[in-house]
Amino acid sequence: MTTDDHILLARRHLAAARKLTILTGAGISADSGVPTFRGADGLWRNFRPEDLATPEAFERDPRLVWEWYNWRRELIATKQSNSAHHAVVELEQRWVDRMWLITQNVDGLHRAAGSQRLSEIHGNIWKVRCTGCGVVSENREIPLPPLPTCRLCQALLRPHIVWFGESLWEEEIHRCDEALRDCDVFLVIGTSGVVYPAAGFASVAKEAGAMVIEINLDRTPQSNLVDLSLQGRAKDLVPLLLYPA
Repeated sequence: MTTDDHILLARRHLAAARKLTILTGAGISADSGVPTFRGADGLWRNFRPEDLATPEAFERDPRLVWEWYNWRRELIATKQSNSAHHAVVELEQRWVDRMWLITQNVDGLHRAAGSQRLSEIHGNIWKVRCTGCGVVSENREIPLPPLPTCRLCQALLRPHIVWFGESLWEEEIHRCDEALRDCDVFLVIGTSGVVYPAAGFASVAKEAGAMVIEINLDRTPQSNLVDLSLQGRAKDLVPLLLYPA
């Protein structure tokens, strides 16, 4: 089958779907110029991101970690949502309360595009969390002070991000599990399929009876599992799903 055939088939399944769940990863943001987490252009001052995005790194040197996050915030602030983000918003508008978006991305570009029904399972770089009182708030100040503190209790703030070694928030995982088990189509966009628990979402949805469609620049470890795999850029392929079947 050609790519056009795959697109047509995907449209047909979407048209027949009662409920839709979407998972997005770094690939959809890469089309906006956001460096992928593991890409060569994601390196910073010879540090591996995996060595900075941990509770231990923050405890050891919070100033260094915040310097890295300030750099990332400054970079992301120059980027805009692309056609794939906007297509996801239109899909949400078509399904109204019958679609749920799960994103692994922390850049906030889905919210900037207008997505409202979503789980940011790894957090949001534009939110901070107090290490003392636990209050989560949005903060778009650029740059933040080297060691930002809570306005309520003066304790140190940290990025509202799920770091390596930390568990995803239970409430979000529960909501995602409901969406995966109750959808007719599960659309996976721009994710490598290697980071858990998101790497297991396709299996959950498929076992529950959903049609699983993957859109990615290259084949992934999930490609042999899914029902339909389309290779190409998210910004090019996702908008094509909006046309009638």
